[in-house]
Amino acid sequence: MKSLFRIPGDITLVEMGSGSASKTRLIIEALLRKQPELLFIPVDISASALDSSSRILLQSYPQLRIEAYAADYFAGLAELGKEPRSRTLALFLGSNISNFDPDEALKFMRALRQVLREGDALLLGADLKKDKGMLEAAYNDALGVTAAFNLNVLARINRELGGDFDLRAFQHNAFYNEVLGRVEIYIESLRDQTVGIKQLEMEVQFHKGEQIHTENSYKYDRNDIARLASETGFLHGRTWLDSQERFSSNLLLAV
Repeated sequence: MKSLFRIPGDITLVEMGSGSASKTRLIIEALLRKQPELLFIPVDISASALDSSSRILLQSYPQLRIEAYAADYFAGLAELGKEPRSRTLALFLGSNISNFDPDEALKFMRALRQVLREGDALLLGADLKKDKGMLEAAYNDALGVTAAFNLNVLARINRELGGDFDLRAFQHNAFYNEVLGRVEIYIESLRDQTVGIKQLEMEVQFHKGEQIHTENSYKYDRNDIARLASETGFLHGRTWLDSQERFSSNLLLAV
């Protein structure tokens, strides 16, 4: 990123899906070594997460200014497009791009490119394609973290819509679809059963082994990333990999 930091003038930092912004601190610190102050613009759907992370960051970095947007990605980008900014480094870290199907990823990247000027940059995190067994072990983890997250969908239906799902009668499953390059995540019924959802005035019948498809997580290789960049108005500048080459951080330049 040396060439980016040599651009005259201050850089504005924008982060999509910032959450706690814990991964952002290294970049904030690097930028503050290059310029006297920094405008950080985080965008996240959770107003409470933005409030908490902003308070912590402002306490840690007195030179920081924050303009936060509590919105989904596209609404946040629409707001960002209304205001002129200095040269911008945008962040989309943690492989959040994996949550989009291919068409949605293109739509998001094009919308992001629209709010950037030529010469601005995007640092994009992307989980890489790897061995099927390794991926399935990660998503069917022994500690049950992913399973608890997945089954929480049913718990929320019970809590917010008056459902009567018995969580013990369902299990989490994840499979890597090598053809489509994605981990497919399911909730499987362990028996024949009928579930009521009061607020929707509906009953749903499940057969033993029937699955609810809750989520996909797409994986990338270097060619996928280069193609995503070229089709959305970016030049794939540089890629950094972890020591085991399982995850990538990619610097894309707006052209």
